[in-house]
Amino acid sequence: MLRRQFLAAASALAAQTPSRPNILFAISDDQSWLHTSAAGDNVVKTPNFDRVAKAGVLCRNSFSTCPGCAPSRASILTGRSIWQLEEAGTHASLFPRKFAVFPDLLREVGYYTGLTGKGAGPANFKDAGWPHNPAGPAYDEHKRPKGNLEVHADDYAANFDTFLAQRPKEKPFFFWLGSHEPHRGYRPGSGAAAGKDPAKVRVPAFLPDTQEVRSDILDYYEEIEYFDKQLGRVLDSLEKAGELANTLIVVCGDNGMSFPRAKANLYEYGIHLPTAIAWPRAIPGNRVVDDLISFRDFAPTFLEAAGLPPHKAMAGRSLLAALRTRRTGLVDASRTAITAGRERHSHARRDNLGYPCRALRTRQYLYIRNFAPDLWPAGDPPLYADIDNGPSKTVVVNRKDKYHELSLGKRPAEELYDIGRDPACMENLAGARQQVLENHRRQLEAILRAEGDPRILGTGDIFDSYPRHSPMRPELGGFAEQGKYNPAYQKPR
Repeated sequence: MLRRQFLAAASALAAQTPSRPNILFAISDDQSWLHTSAAGDNVVKTPNFDRVAKAGVLCRNSFSTCPGCAPSRASILTGRSIWQLEEAGTHASLFPRKFAVFPDLLREVGYYTGLTGKGAGPANFKDAGWPHNPAGPAYDEHKRPKGNLEVHADDYAANFDTFLAQRPKEKPFFFWLGSHEPHRGYRPGSGAAAGKDPAKVRVPAFLPDTQEVRSDILDYYEEIEYFDKQLGRVLDSLEKAGELANTLIVVCGDNGMSFPRAKANLYEYGIHLPTAIAWPRAIPGNRVVDDLISFRDFAPTFLEAAGLPPHKAMAGRSLLAALRTRRTGLVDASRTAITAGRERHSHARRDNLGYPCRALRTRQYLYIRNFAPDLWPAGDPPLYADIDNGPSKTVVVNRKDKYHELSLGKRPAEELYDIGRDPACMENLAGARQQVLENHRRQLEAILRAEGDPRILGTGDIFDSYPRHSPMRPELGGFAEQGKYNPAYQKPR
């Protein structure tokens, strides 16, 4: 009923919006917010991200709803928080067909839609009844050879050109460019080989400042630059086709950098992500906006831009009003907080358990609630499988010092960080600022209750029952059968 009502209203509104914009959504894989030229990094070169930011808006406080790929992408597609998405709120599980996704809604009112690279996922969408990836039909004809020394597999820009050539000229389009970069693995030494200087790297405070870590960050930068070059070719194709002015472009990451205490963590380097938005025909350019923005806001933004009504199932709010002004800095006074969370990431614990936690990020503070502080946050030792393997992980695991404890040690039930003073989230102030802690705890709990989060309602074990469809690690023990619901944690639905 809700879908029929939406489509009836949408069709009427769409008919009144003859110059609906094209929409390009370009998303990198594992990139933290500081790692673009526009954000002030002097080593990584991102002229095309900067090009979008200059043509429109650089969003300096933009946050994923989850520090892991699949739930983050599901949240973007549905405009909902991960705790509202059942299996899709976990990593490598099903993506239930019942959830409305904005590419489908756009397609049903006349948009031509397509995907290259990584869309929703890793997730099993086929067994859930989807005819294709929820992000759109794939245009992946152009592949690069992938051998032992070649990381890059997709020529995203060539795939976009194929999509653009096949688009019916009378239709606006939506295209999802899902880069696999800078996800690991990296070619060891590729950053230094490209001429990058390890001495200029700004190592985050939670990582040891060693040559191995500096070199690893350079390799990560090299992968970011591959994505940026592909983005540049797509922008050039749009300009050549005369479509650039009327294309709403969003460029962002899905979660933070694939390093210890970043990806798969609710700290700043896990959920605070680069974001640039442009629509030359409708959005004043060369601006910086500091509003707190949630990635669940993208879906309703795209719908409004296409002339569609808000979808009642979406928890996000459109950004268009803030984007269309000429103001900079804090534009929308109502955007005072964002929420984020995580459940299972990799198969990293006995019984395929996740690490359940939720976060509230306000303008000054980050509050984190860890629901299972008895579990290892990075996964059971010695694998620590919630951290992707790489040189920096090896350094941290082997050091047995404060860096080891920060990334791998168990954590208290509550954490509080003063982000303005401590963006690396090194000093937990939960015991020192009681009133701030209590205020953030109450605010987060009220939001989670209003949005029906099973973790706060006492039925959170349902998340640990969901099957994992990607490979399992039998050495972790317990119930770990691929593609099967965990009977030990099954709850009535």
